[in-house]
Parts: sequence; C-alpha cells; structure tokens
Amino acid sequence: MKFEKFIKNTSAIVAAVVVFFMAGGFYLSVKGFVMNPDGSIVLMRPAMAQDAQGAPVIPDNMVLPEEHAIGSKDAPVTIYEYSSFGCFHCADFHLDTLPRLKKAFVDKGLARVVFVPFPIDKASMDAALLAECMPADKYFAFADLLFKKQREWGLARDPQKVLKQYAALSGLGADKADACLHNDDNAREILSNRQTGITQLGIQGTPSFVIRRGGQSELLPGVQSFETFSSLINQKIAE
Repeated sequence: MKFEKFIKNTSAIVAAVVVFFMAGGFYLSVKGFVMNPDGSIVLMRPAMAQDAQGAPVIPDNMVLPEEHAIGSKDAPVTIYEYSSFGCFHCADFHLDTLPRLKKAFVDKGLARVVFVPFPIDKASMDAALLAECMPADKYFAFADLLFKKQREWGLARDPQKVLKQYAALSGLGADKADACLHNDDNAREILSNRQTGITQLGIQGTPSFVIRRGGQSELLPGVQSFETFSSLINQKIAE
C-alpha cells in the first residue's frame, strides 16, 4: 500500500509539473519568447523570421524608430543602433566607440545616433522595459549604467532583481519598476521593432547598424571600429 501511495503521489506531482510547463510555454509564446530544451528562455529565434534569399533591400525613406536619440535631427547622417543590453559587443560599442563618435560627429551636428532596443534574452528584455520608463533625458545615462554593469546583472542568479536596483538608483521606484516590467504596450513595441529589424532590415545579430543619408539606408552588421564609422560617415556626408 505504501508503494502504491508513493506511485500515486509521484504521478500527481509529475502531472502538475507537465501542466505547469505547458501553461508556461503558452504564456511565453504569447509574450514573444520560447523555451529552449535546456530550460533557458529566449526571444523568438531570428532564424524563424529570416528570408531564405538573404538580407532584404531596405526601402528608401522606410520609417524607423526615432524615440531614443542623441544629436540634431538636421544632421546629414543618422546611425540606427540595434543593440541588446545583454550583448558584450554592444557594451564595447557604447562604452568605447560611441563616445568617440559623439565627440567627432554628433556634437558637431554631422551625425545623429538612434538607439533601438533589440533584446536577445529575457534579462535584456527586462532591461529594455525598465529603460523605457526612464525620462528622455535620463535614458542614455541609464543605458550606459546597464552596459557598464552588464556582467554583474547578466551573470546574477536573479537578473531582474539587480536590474530593479539599478532602476531605483536612477530614480525609478519599486512599484513603477514592476509596472514597467509588465507594460505590454512597451513590450509589443520593442518586439515589433525587433521583428521589423529581422524581416525588413536583415538584422541577424547584435550590434547591427543602419546608416541613413537622405532617405537611403544600408545595413552595417556586427562589430565595427571607430575608423570604419568615421570613413563611412565622411563618405555619406560627401555624397
């Protein structure tokens, strides 16, 4: 009898676990995430949206996100940075290359940089959602903080808890932070921009950059040096 009772209890637990993961998988799929076989949670794989014929041609004057920008709107060249807060190479760009671009081009009115969140996992999605709640004049300062502390929160057992601590240091209270993390409108916008980046711009990883001059755009994928950006910006300005 004891053995039969043990089997019965074990079966009930297993059934409950299966139901839990099935329900969790459905919830994640609605939110734009998938669960890998190893149990890790990531956003929809880019391969699911890739065109087999390769990267698409970017239509002239295609409407791109403009919300998070530094530099003059009248600058002849705009750099759209598709970036994940959890991407090491994105952090290198933000902490090393972007300050040089700002000094050489942005501050002189020659270029504008627009940051477009492109989360690659749940933690970077949480970071992007919290950043969305920052006042416009604090967005890039908070972004810099997230990139500087990337390894700390990225390797934490509870990344969301650490991210909320950074948000608090930046003036975002606990209640507001929780509301930001559950803001479906912001989540949909971030995921929509991400999906557009994949399907219409040909973005396959982070960082990726779209360089625009006079309505015409081209994709510059992967890690790029300051010299590469400088040469390309000068070339665009001269056109």
